[in-house]
Amino acid sequence: MATSTSPAPAQQRPRPNRESGPGVTFGRVLKSEWIKVTTVPSTVILIVSTVIVMVGLAALAAWALSMTQQDFDSAGGPPGGPPQGFDPAEQALMIPSSGLIFGQLLFASLAVVLIASEWATGMIRSTMVAVPKRVPALLAKSVIVALVAFVVGAGSAFLSYLVAQPILGSDLDFSLSTEGVLPSILNTGTYLAFIAIISMAIGTLLRNTAGGVVTAVALFFVVPLIIVNLLSGLADWIPDAARFLPTNAGDRLVAITTESDALTQWEGGLVMGAWALVLLVVSLLVTKKRDV
Repeated sequence: MATSTSPAPAQQRPRPNRESGPGVTFGRVLKSEWIKVTTVPSTVILIVSTVIVMVGLAALAAWALSMTQQDFDSAGGPPGGPPQGFDPAEQALMIPSSGLIFGQLLFASLAVVLIASEWATGMIRSTMVAVPKRVPALLAKSVIVALVAFVVGAGSAFLSYLVAQPILGSDLDFSLSTEGVLPSILNTGTYLAFIAIISMAIGTLLRNTAGGVVTAVALFFVVPLIIVNLLSGLADWIPDAARFLPTNAGDRLVAITTESDALTQWEGGLVMGAWALVLLVVSLLVTKKRDV
């Protein structure tokens, strides 16, 4: 006769004692945004392109200035002497930051794409689910892109300095200890960091890649040209007001000498920083209230 046996009770495995972590901290959000930025191939390509373009333009500017100096030395320069206010030695000091105009275009586009593409692909919903308070997520994006922009800007300016010295020759070369040179190199990075924060705020407000890039280009390039070249003669206050546009103030930030009736380096930096801070705060407040 068969005997039935009751199954042995399953042994329960002891659960590992998992300690709950600190949750979503700003440091962890920073780390996740850093991974997002550095693991996208197009972002890395654009950063490398920015360095190459800035250093290449500085090399071309140094070569052109060196040729001009050789013409002055061999033929005595153009009839009537050099143009008023043109000093090759003074112009040479601005060579490290001479590629900034195209560097800001590339970084403005990068900053807009980094944030607007998340809305275009719907990834922003995952981001906001992971960081329900929203503000730390957007603040972390701005910190990361500003940090990358500063390193790329200052690093490119320093590389431009090293590349330009042998091209300039013994007549125009200069050392890092020359007054104003080292601050100008560092401020090239600060300039790009402000451009990145402003552009990311624009992309956050518009939530559209094409619209954000066009708006940033208009603010940084088109509006200053229109105001300075077309509208400055209409009223005396227009040129004075144009000094407080982001890029015009930024030009004073990287300048080595201060012209009369122009903003100083500190004033230019404060004006550009005010643009970045106001737009950043507005974009954070709007994102806090809008649906995603």
